Amino acid sequence: MIPARHPYDMIREFLRLESAGGILLVIATVLALVLANSALGGVYDAFLHTPVAIQFGALKIAKPLLLWINDGLMAVFFLLVGLELKREVIDGQLSSASQITLPGLAALGGLAAPALLFWLINRGDAPAMNGWAIPTATDIAFALALLTLLGSRVPVALKILLTTIAIIDDLAAILIIAVFYTGDLSLGALASAGLGLVLLLALNRAGVKRLAPYMLIGAVIWLLVLKSGVHATLAGVAVAAFIPLRSDDGESPARQLEHNLHPWVAFLILPLFAFSNAGVSLQGVGIETLSSGVSLGIIVGLFAGKQIGVFAMIALALALGIARRPEGTSLAQLYAVSVICGVGFTMSLFIGSLAFEHGNFVLDAAVKLGVMTGSLGSALLGLLILHLSLPAAR
Repeated sequence: MIPARHPYDMIREFLRLESAGGILLVIATVLALVLANSALGGVYDAFLHTPVAIQFGALKIAKPLLLWINDGLMAVFFLLVGLELKREVIDGQLSSASQITLPGLAALGGLAAPALLFWLINRGDAPAMNGWAIPTATDIAFALALLTLLGSRVPVALKILLTTIAIIDDLAAILIIAVFYTGDLSLGALASAGLGLVLLLALNRAGVKRLAPYMLIGAVIWLLVLKSGVHATLAGVAVAAFIPLRSDDGESPARQLEHNLHPWVAFLILPLFAFSNAGVSLQGVGIETLSSGVSLGIIVGLFAGKQIGVFAMIALALALGIARRPEGTSLAQLYAVSVICGVGFTMSLFIGSLAFEHGNFVLDAAVKLGVMTGSLGSALLGLLILHLSLPAAR
């Protein structure tokens, strides 16, 4: 049993883990780019396409390693996202209208503006339009890592605002994946997965607190969702919804699992995802790739769309008096956070891998270059504005 902790202690631990993980993401990304553009490029590519198979009698799952990471390990990431969302909705920053108004409107603007700019740049190009959702994402690990670089100068309220916006962004990404990036459905597999969720609900209602039954049934649900045509990562979110957050004796299986998963996700799963997906060979890639509609739409969406959409909604909410400015923050600091929301990185790469799953190399390179360029520009500008707007270090 994990002893109850003060909510602020949990927030500090959350921020610490995510920020440290963001540093590993940077290292993994640089390493992937170096390997992909060195004499070891072939080894890197062969590693990602290593065939991995699991078989139980007639049931066999065979995928290259890259897809096991994207479909399997990222389901664990989305399980953690689901647990965070459940906690925030019931007990945290999303539990009341007054708390959710400002970050909710900011996240809405940060979804609409990048998608609109991507559409304006790529309208008329049907294949390219599959990528409209790529610049709508925010990478919470990278974003919080940037705030950590400025240490205690950054108000806690600013970190909480950014965290909440990013969590709502994650929820939007889940819905986008479910609605727009689902293939041909197998109704039988989907119905079976639904029965699995009914079993989880029964466990929850029966007061079962042991995590093992939830995880065992969750693994079966993941397999069924994988076979159903719905992206397998969504199974993680669905399973999280049924893990008990509260119990009569004060134990919280959901909080315990969230606590256990954080280091694995922050220090292994996301860096491994970045290492596997960020490596793009620049051989044969010219300026035309970076200036293509897809790449340009992502860059403009992340760098311009995010800051315009997020800050416009924050300014509107404050001007109308429907939300209050977070304590200890200035408009310049809120604008800096709006810019930092344009760091889409892992979530943008993930959506990009779904949007152009069956695309060619040029599209793959355009997505990766666009995501990294837009995210880097947002990170540098956001840090500069935040550094200039924060009080000097003592």
